[in-house]
Amino acid sequence: MTVSNQLVVPITLWGNRAPTHCISVIYLTHDQKTIVTGCNDGRICVWDLKEKYKIVPRCLLFGHTAPVLCLTHGSIATDSTLLVSSSEAGEMSLWDVTDGRCLENAKLPYIHTAIHSYQMAGTNDVRLFCNGYYAEILVMDVLTLDILFTLSSRVNPDWISAIHVLRTVKSQDDVIVGLSASGFVKIWTLSGSEPKTEPVYEDESKPIRCLNALKLTCCAYNQRTVLIICTKYWQIYDAGDFSLLCSSDNPRNERWMGGDFLSSDKVIVWSDSGKGYIFKLPANSNGDSKDFHKSKSVDQAILFSTLVIPDDKRLLCPPAMNFITARSHTQKILLRGDSSGRIAFWNVPEIQESEVQKVKTGKVPENYPVASLSLQEAWDEMHPTPAGILDQLISAETPNLKLTASVYLPLQGRLVCGREDGSIIIISATQTVLLQLLYGKHQTFEDWPPHQLLHGHSGKVNCLLYPHLIHQRYDIAHLLSGGVDFSVCLWDIYTGSLLHRFCVHAGEITQLIVPPVNCNNRVLQSVCSVASDHSVALLALKDKKCIMLASRHLFPIQVIKFRPLHDFMIVGCGDGSVYVWQMETGHLDRYVQGLSAEEILSACDENIVSSGDRIANPAIHFFRGLRHRNLAAIRHATQRGLNQLHHPHHQNPQNAVDGGEMQRARAQPLIIQGLRTNPKDQDSHVLFFDIEALVVQLLSEEYASLSPGQLEVQGLINPSEHQKYLALSTSPENQRKLSGLISKMKDTAENAAQKIQAKAESVGFKSTSGEVTIRRKDSGDGNSSTDAKKSRQMNLAEANLTMEIAQLLLSLLHAWGLDSELDRVCESKLGLLRPMRPVCFGLLSRGGHMALILPTYLHSIQALAAKTAPTVDTTAIGKHVRLVSCPALPPELVAEEERARVFSSRGHWELSTAVTTTHLLAIIALANTLMSMNSATFVPEQERRRKLHRRLSRADSKAAVLSTPTPTSPGTPSSLDRGDSGGPKGSDVVQAMMAAEAGAFSSQQAQIKQGWSLLAALHCVLLPDLVGQDKFKCPQVEMLARRWQDRCLEVREAAQALLLAELRRISPKGRKQLVEEWAPYLPNYGEPYPKAQGAPGTQHPGGEDPTVLSTQPSPNAASSASTPNAGDQSLQVKEEEHSSEEEENEDHSLEEASNRRPSSATEGKRKQTTAIVLLGVIGAEYGHEIETSKKKTPDDQKRRSVVDGFGLSNYSLARYTSQALAFLLLVPPSASFPAHTALRRAAIDLIGRGFTVWQPYLDVSKILLGLLELCCDSDKLVPSMSYGLPLKPAADSCRTARHALSLIALARPPAFITTLVKEVARYNTLAQNAQALNISMHMTVLSRSKPEILRVVELLIDKMQTDVSDLLVEVMDIVIHCLDHTQLKARGLKETFPAICRFYNVTYCSSTRRIAVGAKSGSLAIYELRANKCQQISAHAAAINACSFSPDGKYLASYSNQENKLCFWQTATGLFGLGNAQTRCIRTYNTPPLNEALKSNPLRMARLQWAANKVVSLVTDDNQEHRFSVT
Repeated sequence: MTVSNQLVVPITLWGNRAPTHCISVIYLTHDQKTIVTGCNDGRICVWDLKEKYKIVPRCLLFGHTAPVLCLTHGSIATDSTLLVSSSEAGEMSLWDVTDGRCLENAKLPYIHTAIHSYQMAGTNDVRLFCNGYYAEILVMDVLTLDILFTLSSRVNPDWISAIHVLRTVKSQDDVIVGLSASGFVKIWTLSGSEPKTEPVYEDESKPIRCLNALKLTCCAYNQRTVLIICTKYWQIYDAGDFSLLCSSDNPRNERWMGGDFLSSDKVIVWSDSGKGYIFKLPANSNGDSKDFHKSKSVDQAILFSTLVIPDDKRLLCPPAMNFITARSHTQKILLRGDSSGRIAFWNVPEIQESEVQKVKTGKVPENYPVASLSLQEAWDEMHPTPAGILDQLISAETPNLKLTASVYLPLQGRLVCGREDGSIIIISATQTVLLQLLYGKHQTFEDWPPHQLLHGHSGKVNCLLYPHLIHQRYDIAHLLSGGVDFSVCLWDIYTGSLLHRFCVHAGEITQLIVPPVNCNNRVLQSVCSVASDHSVALLALKDKKCIMLASRHLFPIQVIKFRPLHDFMIVGCGDGSVYVWQMETGHLDRYVQGLSAEEILSACDENIVSSGDRIANPAIHFFRGLRHRNLAAIRHATQRGLNQLHHPHHQNPQNAVDGGEMQRARAQPLIIQGLRTNPKDQDSHVLFFDIEALVVQLLSEEYASLSPGQLEVQGLINPSEHQKYLALSTSPENQRKLSGLISKMKDTAENAAQKIQAKAESVGFKSTSGEVTIRRKDSGDGNSSTDAKKSRQMNLAEANLTMEIAQLLLSLLHAWGLDSELDRVCESKLGLLRPMRPVCFGLLSRGGHMALILPTYLHSIQALAAKTAPTVDTTAIGKHVRLVSCPALPPELVAEEERARVFSSRGHWELSTAVTTTHLLAIIALANTLMSMNSATFVPEQERRRKLHRRLSRADSKAAVLSTPTPTSPGTPSSLDRGDSGGPKGSDVVQAMMAAEAGAFSSQQAQIKQGWSLLAALHCVLLPDLVGQDKFKCPQVEMLARRWQDRCLEVREAAQALLLAELRRISPKGRKQLVEEWAPYLPNYGEPYPKAQGAPGTQHPGGEDPTVLSTQPSPNAASSASTPNAGDQSLQVKEEEHSSEEEENEDHSLEEASNRRPSSATEGKRKQTTAIVLLGVIGAEYGHEIETSKKKTPDDQKRRSVVDGFGLSNYSLARYTSQALAFLLLVPPSASFPAHTALRRAAIDLIGRGFTVWQPYLDVSKILLGLLELCCDSDKLVPSMSYGLPLKPAADSCRTARHALSLIALARPPAFITTLVKEVARYNTLAQNAQALNISMHMTVLSRSKPEILRVVELLIDKMQTDVSDLLVEVMDIVIHCLDHTQLKARGLKETFPAICRFYNVTYCSSTRRIAVGAKSGSLAIYELRANKCQQISAHAAAINACSFSPDGKYLASYSNQENKLCFWQTATGLFGLGNAQTRCIRTYNTPPLNEALKSNPLRMARLQWAANKVVSLVTDDNQEHRFSVT
C-alpha cells in the first residue's frame, strides 16, 4: 500500500565546500519566484528568487543518471509547482518543486532536446510536445508521462530539430510548426480527437535553407513572423508563406544558441559565450508595420543593446540560457547558468525609438545582470560554514584535506573515509555525527570520538570497498582501497595493518566491484578493479594475487557485467564496443560492436538469469564450454545437469540468495552514503535512517535480554492462551498429535537471544567499560564459559549502537522550544540532546528519487523566522549551552544556535507536507517503541542501571523458575519475598536493598514511560496549535492512508493515530471536503459496469459452476460466486499486476473498468487504494457525517465524471464504501491479488472499526466466514506474533482479522450471534448429508475456526453479558458446536468452558450428560449430548432467570422472576434408558416477589441450589433462601 517500502529519513552533512553544478539547462517558473537548473551530472537545483532579486539555493533533486536536457512546467496555473525534467538517458520525471517529491517517472527509448508544455483546446490537462533525436514529435500526458499520440512526417522524414506550438487567432486551432534537420518546415493541425494507435501526418511541408536549426519561435504579438535560430545565423520568415525577410550572422568566435521575440519589431538572441544581443527588426520584418513584406531584398537588423556579465571568466562549456516573458508582457527576463554553478538574471530593458537612433551613431550599450550567484558564493556567505562529517579533524595545524571516498560499515557502526593525501580514517559514525549536530558532554571531550588512521597510498584515495557488506563470503576484517598511485590496498580493519598491495594497473584505480554469487569458487574470493588505463583485473584476496588482467581496451570502461554460467566477464567501453573475457583462462573470447554489443549487454545482467539459461538443456552449456576450452563452464554445466536430475522442479536458488542479500542490505537502521557526482567535489554524506529497521533492532535487543517468564508477564508472549481454545475444540488424541508440532513452532525468548547474540558475534564486537571497541573475529579461545561471557558483551555493544542511532535521530527530529517542560524532561529523563545548527533534511520519493535541502535555504529562512518567532522560554537552552561550550561564544555561533532553535520549533514544520508526514511518523513510531521497552532512556547512567537491573532480574527470574512453577514479574512482592525467613540477616539486607532498588527503578521506569508518552502526544496532537495553524505544513492524509496497514506495527499505529488526529483537527467541514474529493475515485464493486461493445463474455475463475462453488466450505469462493458481477470483478483483478507483499512498492488495488479512471492505470490504482482507506476511516469514525454529502447536483456529477453508481437517485457513499471493503476481503486470492496484502488488511481492519456503519449494506454471514477463514490457522500463527516485530503476511492478516472479529462482536453482539448460529445450523444440516454430497466437514471454515469462535464468545461473555443473556440459547448452540464432545462428556461444562456457566439459567447434568438453558422467551432448551440433539419446551410465559438439574439428573427446576413462579420438570428417560426422554412439568410453586433493589441486576437476581435430590433452594442475591420440594 505504501509508495515506498520503507519509511526513511535522509539527513545531509554537506561540508564546507559547495557541490559543483555544471548547468546544462535553466528555467524560471510562472510565478517568477523559483529558478530551476539542471546540470551535466543529472542533478537538478531549485533556487528561490526572493524580493529585490535575492537568489537563495533551496534544494538538490536526484533521480537522473545523465545530463538534464529539458525543463518545463507541468501546469498552466500561475501558482503551479509541477516541473517536468528529461535527461540524455531518456529518463523523464514529474516533480513537485515545493518539497522535491517525484510524482511520476518513466524511462523512454527517446532522447528529447526540447519539451513544450501546452494546453490543447477542449482539455483541462497540459500536454507535452517533445522533439529530439528521433523522427517524430511525441505528445505526452504530463501527469502520467504516457505517450498519447505521435506526429510523423510523410514527406522527407527526418529528425525534428525545432518546434513551436500555438493557437491561431482566427480558427482557434492547435497548430504545431516543426523544422526538420534537413530544412523542411512542416505544419500539423490538431482536432483534439487524434487516435492513439496511428500517427498523425503533417498537413503542409516546405523546404527552406535552415539546416540543423536550434530554435523556432512564432511571434506571439501578431503570429505573422517566425524566428529561426541556427548556429551561424538567425533569420526572420513570413509565417504565411515562409519567405525570408531578414537575416543576421553570428559574431566572430561565437555561435548562436537561441532567441525569442521581445516585441513585434525586436528580438533577443544569445550566443554560446553567454551574451545576449537585442536587435531592432527592419520594417520589412515587422508584422505590425505597413511596410511588412514589401521589400524584395533581405534587410539587416540593427543591434542596439547587449546583455553581458562584467569580467566574465572563461567557461568549460557553453552556458545555458533562457528567456521568459511575464504573462502581462510587462517584464522580460533573460536567465543564464554556467559550468561554474553561477546563475545570472537580467531584466531586459525597454528601449525607446530615440535611443535606437543614438545607437546607430555610437557604441552599443551594455546591460549587466540585476542578480548573480553561484553555489560556492552562497556557501561562503554562511558563517559558520555547513558542517562536514569529520570537521573535528580540521585545525590550524592540519590542512583541510578533502574527503574523496567513503564507505559505511553498518554492522560495526564505523565510517571509513579516504582523503586526498592518501590517508584513510576509521571512526564511529554516530559519535562523529553527534559531535557535528548536537550539544552534549561530548563537546567538552578532546580528541573524541577516537579514530584509527591508515597510511598506505601515496596519493588521493579514489574508492573504498568493504566486500563483507555485499556478501558474507568475504572476510569480515577485509577492506579494500584504490588510489591514484595505481595500487589497490588490502587492509585488516581490526588491526589497522596493510595485508597486501596489488600493483597490476598502469593507471589510477577508479572502481572496485564484487562479482555475483554464482561465479566459480576462484572468482568468488576475488574482487574486480577498474583503472583509468582502461584495464580490468580480478584480485584474489585469500591468495593475494591477480588471477586475471584484461588490458586491451582502447576506450574508457563504462560498464562491467558478468555471465557466470559461461564464466564470462563482459566489459563495455565508451565507444559502444564490448569485450567478452573468459575469467578462468583470461583469454579474450570475442570483441563485438554495434547492435550485437548492445544485445550482449542487455542479455547479461549480473542479478538476472535470462529465461533461456533457465530452460536450456545443460548439455548446451557443456558443449559451449568444450568449444571455448573453458573448464569452469564445463564444471558449472555438469553440476547444473546433476542438480536438475536430483531436483527437477527445484527453483533457481540464485533469486533467493540475491533477494536475501537485498533484504539484508535494506535491513540496517542507518546507512551512510558518500554524495559525490563530480570527481572534483569532496564527499558530502547522506545519513539514511530506516525507521522500520531501527524499531525492529530496538525490540529484538530488548526481547533478547528478557527471560521467558518476564516476556509472559509483560504480555509479549502467552504460550498458554493460544493453546487454551485449541485444547477445548480438539479431542485428546488430536492434542497429542499436535503437541509436538506446537513445541516446534513456539518462538521463545531463548531462541531469539541466541539469534541476536550470534549476529553480534558475527560482527566481532566486545565491550570494555561501556565503550564499544572492535576485536578480531578469530581472537580468543574456545572455552564455552568465555564464549557465553563474550556473547553477553557483544549484545550490550550492539544495543549501544542501536540506542545511539535512535538518540541521534530523535534528537534531530524533536520539536524543541515549543514546550519548555517537555524539553527539560527530554534532556534530563530521556537523554535527548539539543541541536547545534539547523538540520538539512531530505525526502525520498517514487523510483528512488531524492530531494536534499541545502544549508543556504535554512540559513535564509531562519533569519526571516527569527524576526517573527514567538517568545520561547530559553533559560534551559542557554544553561545547557553554557555547560558544554566556552563562556564567550563567537557571534556567528550564537546566531547559529538561535537559527537551530527557531528551525526545530517552527522552520522544521514549515518545510513541506511530505517532510512533516515522514518525520511525525518516525517520531511517534520510535517514541511508542521506546515506551514499550523497559525504561529505555539515552541518559548514560540510567542506561547502565537499566542493563544491570535487567541482568539481575533475569537471573532472579531464572532462580524463580527453578524454585516455583509459575514465573513472577521482577519488582513484585512475590518475587522479592521468596527468600527463606530463617536465613541469616545478610540475606535480609540484600533483599531489602534489592526491594529498594526495584522500587526506585519502577518509579524511574514510570517517569520515563510518561516522558515518551508526552513526546508522542506533542507531535501527534498538539504540534499544529503550538507551531501556528497558518504556516504549519499539515500531514498528508493520502500518505497516512497508504500506511494505514504498514508492514511495521509501530509505523502502522503511528499512521493511524496521526490520520485520526488530522481528521479531528480539520473539523466536519474539512472532512466533508475530503469525502467530496475522494468519492469519485471509490471503485464500484457491487454493481456491474456497462461493458464495451463487442466485449467478450466473462467466465467464472477456474471455469467452475457457481452453484457448485456455493457448497464449498471456503467463504471466498462462495461469496465470489454469489456476489453480483463477481466473475467480471475477478477478471478485472486478474488483469492487474501486483508486486509481492515484501516489495509493496506499488499499491495492491483493483482497477475499475469505467470511464472515470485517471489517465494512467498505475495512478488510478493508487487513487483507488487511497480512496478506499480514506473513506473507510472517515466512515468508520464519523459515519454520521457521511450522508451529509450524498446529494450532488447534476453539474457536480458531470464535472467529476462520476459513473452511474454515484447517480443522484441511488447515491450512498456508505453503501459503496462498504461494498468495496467487503469485496477486498472476500475476493479469492490469485497471483494478481495475493491473499495477504496491505490493502486487504486495511479493508479487514476498517470493516471491524466501522461495522455499525457498514452493517446495513453487508452480508454479515459472508463477512464473518471470511474473517474466520483468515483466523483458521491462528494456533500456528499466534506464537510468531509474540514480540511485536514485523510479521509474515499470513500472521499479520490473522492478527488483523482477529481484532476485526472482536470489534464486530462487541459492536453488534446480536448480529454476530444470530449470524453465527445460522451458519452453525447450516453446517449441521450439511454434516448430516456430508457423505452424499462428498464434503469433507473437517476442512470447512466453521470446523477449522472453532478455537477463534470460542475466544470471541468468551470475550462477549466478559464484556457484553446482557446481550449474551438475551440470546443465550443461540450462544449455547455455538458453544456446543465448538467444544469437543468427548471432553465435554468427560469433564463437564463447568470445567470445559466455565465462562458460559456464569449465567444462572445454564445448568449441566453430569450423570445424564444434558445441558439445559433458560431463554428470555420463557422456553427451556435441553441438549442431549449422547444423542446430539436439542429439545425445546415452552416452560414460562416470561424470561427464565435460573434453572438447575437435580444431582441425580431426574428433575430440572426453573425459575422466572416476572411470573414469580418456580417449576419442577421430570427429565427421566424411558424404561432401562429405552425410548425418548419425557420432559414434563410435575409441580409448580408461586414464589415470593423479590426486592426491587435486586431487580436492577437481572443476571444476578437469584440462583437455584439443590439441597437434596428432591429439594431445591431459591437463593437470592441478598442471601435470602426459599426452599421448594418436588413432592
